[in-house]
Amino acid sequence: MDPLAPCVGGRFRHRDVTSLNMRRIYLDNNATTFLDPLVREAIDRIDARCLANPASQHADGQAARAVLEDSRDAICAALGAGRDDRLVFTSGATESNHLALLGMAGSPPATVLISSVEHPCLQGATSLLRERGFTVAELPVDRCGRIDPGEFSRRLTPQVCLVSVIYANHETGVIQPIEQLAAICRSNGIPFHTDAAQAVGKLPIEFAQLGVDAMSIAPHKFHGPVGIGGLLLRKGLPLVPLFRGGFQQAGLRPGTESVGLAVGFRVALEQAVAVSGKQLRTLSQLRDGFEAGLAGRVPIVVHGSEALRVPQTSCISFPGADRQRLFLALDLAGISCSTGSACASGSSEPSPILQAMGVAEELIGSALRFSFARTNSLQDVSEAIDRIVAVCWRN
Repeated sequence: MDPLAPCVGGRFRHRDVTSLNMRRIYLDNNATTFLDPLVREAIDRIDARCLANPASQHADGQAARAVLEDSRDAICAALGAGRDDRLVFTSGATESNHLALLGMAGSPPATVLISSVEHPCLQGATSLLRERGFTVAELPVDRCGRIDPGEFSRRLTPQVCLVSVIYANHETGVIQPIEQLAAICRSNGIPFHTDAAQAVGKLPIEFAQLGVDAMSIAPHKFHGPVGIGGLLLRKGLPLVPLFRGGFQQAGLRPGTESVGLAVGFRVALEQAVAVSGKQLRTLSQLRDGFEAGLAGRVPIVVHGSEALRVPQTSCISFPGADRQRLFLALDLAGISCSTGSACASGSSEPSPILQAMGVAEELIGSALRFSFARTNSLQDVSEAIDRIVAVCWRN
């Protein structure tokens, strides 16, 4: 079955496009990716075994615990973690980001420093920090969406207790110099967290070499299951849990762990690592061909193109168009894309990411995000370009 067919979740069946025999082209992989068949098979095998609660002390529980911990160890190894680094399973990147910021900040009064281009879920965590008495300061970015390390160093005042900078931006794909920023923080004795949801599974990442203290991960961004995430922690890092009432995961995240989802996480990551070199080339080819093909036929502006980007992300403005109208027209034309973060879906507010980059209001109002995965093909790109051009001419 075509993984891009309209049967995905039944979501598209109500639209008239099916009566036109139009093949859906899914270009919203930064929101979520389709589950890898090997991952699904691995989860199904675990579910078929009816494993017990991994916290139970009997033999069945111990068997479940062994599978869970094997998966945890394998994920840490695939991410290049040190021997004593820890992985905390969560429900996804949103919870991981909240656990990192709320669990690492300590006590107010103090300042938490973040970039001005963070994901909405991390901004949600900082709103809770403000309610608790913390000051939250934002680092500016240049017109390409990059943080200047020199300015970053100047912002590390004695009041700063924690820094969090997104690894790769969810809208533009721009990559920050995380290793350099983490080293600056380390020399100042300040803990550093990065939201790597859009980077893990796309870029080669060695946690120990990266030098960060904590890193958030979401396997559904690289063909893994929805409903599980991870927070990878440096050895000995103190962390206050969000929840109380259980001893699971050393009390850092109480609640019964899903063995099946943990296995799915592991398989998805190992698959991504195994094909990382080929995938990097393929995604870059798809994105670059898409941008070049559009630029040759309609006026566009590609945001962040002068910076280093993850290969799957393309944020494009169509000058003179209205992004919401264009988004709806493309949806009717069989193309799934995005007006920004999936967590901000339905919002008509201008993109805070593009605003932070100093993008002109007209361009912000006509910007859409297209994101690719290894389930996409050159045919998808060619057909998407034709449909987008046709829609732009009609509008």
